[in-house]
Amino acid sequence: MGIETVMLDIGRSLYLKIKAMKKQFLEDRLINFSTDIIDVVKSISKTEIGINLSKQLGRSGTSVALNYGEAQSAESRKDFVHKMKVILKELRETYICLRIIDKANLYRKDDTRMADAISENNQLIAIFVKSIATAQGSNGSKRSLEQREQQEHQSGGATGTTRTIE
Repeated sequence: MGIETVMLDIGRSLYLKIKAMKKQFLEDRLINFSTDIIDVVKSISKTEIGINLSKQLGRSGTSVALNYGEAQSAESRKDFVHKMKVILKELRETYICLRIIDKANLYRKDDTRMADAISENNQLIAIFVKSIATAQGSNGSKRSLEQREQQEHQSGGATGTTRTIE
């Protein structure tokens, strides 16, 4: 076994360790996001509409971590991409729900958890848009989809924009 082979083995091993760390970091982030959503849900006003929206937020906001665990066991690349797209849809639904709750004043404005949840939600959307594009490869039509989604996200199109909560 030559030095080049040893270096390739070390490089491959290091690459796999870094890849595993990234997966764990994202999983931890999604779990933390889900628990933050639970905290937000607990603080939403107990009016009829507040209860309705808090249930919806609880379902969509906690499903992202659970679905990510399922994506890790995907049976194929196509299955993985599909599961990642489900997570992205749930993140977008969560984002809209958070904005409705905020705009309808169903949450205390002096509590920073709402602004933190919206910010983290936006960051996770960006991560999943990029991850899906990477998993799909660099096919031209898929690239343009990624670019469209990122542009919509940044311009406030499909997902809206981050806003400061006063």
